[in-house]
Amino acid sequence: MERSTASDMASEKANPSYQSTGAVQMRIKSANSHHDRLSQSKSMILSDNVKVAEPVNRHRRNHSQHNLTLADIISTQDHTVVEKEGYLLKAKIADGGKKLRKNWSTSWIVLTARKMEFYKESKQPALANLKPGYKPECVDLCGARIEWTPEKSSRKNVFQITTLSGNVFLLQSDIDFLILDWFHAIKNAIDRLSKEQSCTSRNLEFKLKRSSSIELLNSLDTESKEPKPEHRKSLIFRLNYSASDTNDRNRVKSRLKKFISRRPSLKTLQEKGLIKDQIFGSHLHLVCEHENSTVPKFVRLCIEAVERRGLDVDGIYRVSGNLATIQKLRFVVNQEEKLNLDDSQWEDIHVVTGALKMFFRELPEPLFPYCFFEQFVEAIKIPDNAIRIKSIKNLVKKLPRPNYETMKILFEHLKKIAAKESVNLMSTQSLGIVFGPTLLRPEKETGNMAVHMLYQNQIVELMLSEYSKIFGSEED
Repeated sequence: MERSTASDMASEKANPSYQSTGAVQMRIKSANSHHDRLSQSKSMILSDNVKVAEPVNRHRRNHSQHNLTLADIISTQDHTVVEKEGYLLKAKIADGGKKLRKNWSTSWIVLTARKMEFYKESKQPALANLKPGYKPECVDLCGARIEWTPEKSSRKNVFQITTLSGNVFLLQSDIDFLILDWFHAIKNAIDRLSKEQSCTSRNLEFKLKRSSSIELLNSLDTESKEPKPEHRKSLIFRLNYSASDTNDRNRVKSRLKKFISRRPSLKTLQEKGLIKDQIFGSHLHLVCEHENSTVPKFVRLCIEAVERRGLDVDGIYRVSGNLATIQKLRFVVNQEEKLNLDDSQWEDIHVVTGALKMFFRELPEPLFPYCFFEQFVEAIKIPDNAIRIKSIKNLVKKLPRPNYETMKILFEHLKKIAAKESVNLMSTQSLGIVFGPTLLRPEKETGNMAVHMLYQNQIVELMLSEYSKIFGSEED
């Protein structure tokens, strides 16, 4: 037992409660060293009016979480778990909407729930060699778009990711199942983020509406309990205004119903010239019937313009034109205005080729009708070349007249493009990659997308290389 000082003994005599309280031994660890276990004792006297501070409980479960907002809960979700990683070819073709030169490079790609990161080499072994402050190129997938873009490159299996900030990336691999797996993984991440965002918006909107409703009820309740004379007139005015507002809305609804019931039919509006038949987005046979021809006039004009000034252009049909100008040309064609493709505003030949590809892409049924898709795929699988060509020729002959005539003039034009391969660098294989998915696609996309894309390219390539045999009049 420790020896008491004189002051302690005096306190003991002066304070009878000392014996009931007792002395508390407190061990104070030395702060000089973590490994020093020596300790010293100090005698403390606790008086009755002194409260012992309770230890702070730092366990998360003991804290109330009722004050957490929805944003706090979402922010605590772990978005850093790696969902997929591996090597792919990458090319960045736009930065903030500004076009960049396309340079392919091999990148180690790490996909998480919210973003993608691009490294020069495999992430794990490279961590030790990273320079201080090094940050990998990061792609935020929130609000991003993903799509197959075979026309953007002569390479096969190319898809594009466009972010909200205007950055555009191309990803590619020669291994079909690998690139398809990456496409679906990234698409699932984008779709999941879109659902989370919409769910968050709905919940926040509900909370705001609920809080505003509660405030309104509380204010009305307060007014009803304490109806001050100066507030009575404003309350009566508010009630009268809401009643008149409801009557006005009912009157507008009834007028709209009468207008809709008396509205003219689409045929009447077309006869009066208020609504014109669209060229883009209409069925091929309807466009031909409207123009009293077997090949749409716009297709002929585009082919003639390209053959006049585009046969020697590098990457013709592969390089994309300005999208805003292409949409402007689309609008002019749909309005049936007099079209002159030699006008200075259509000077860029890539705008003309882009509009022609858009016309075929927007057909409700492609140039190769849906009912023929599987037949063409089965024909291209035939190992014997002579039998394969004959099968394709027989199928082409069975096509509806507008499809056959349009296909014939288009493939004759593309054959001229391929003949200038040494100048424009567009071979039959390159044209097959560009036009395969545009002219030929299944009615319903299945898991065999990459396999279908391969057959689409091969069909177009074969029809170009064997044009004279397939579209010729001679019998084999």
